[in-house]
Amino acid sequence: MEQKNLMTMTDVKETLGVSESKAYKIIRQLNNEMKEKGFYTISGRVSRKYFEEVFYGIARAE
Repeated sequence: MEQKNLMTMTDVKETLGVSESKAYKIIRQLNNEMKEKGFYTISGRVSRKYFEEVFYGIARAE
């Protein structure tokens, strides 16, 4: 299965095992961090690469 570049609330919820509201809160927080760094964001979606860097500490090999 091809991995998408953007994660949805469902992706975050399933990956971290959190509730829907917590997943949305995480997406908002990560998007705010990315906006501060000058990146464009999409509401309700988060960059998979940034998510993995934040939660796993390193960029994963592509």
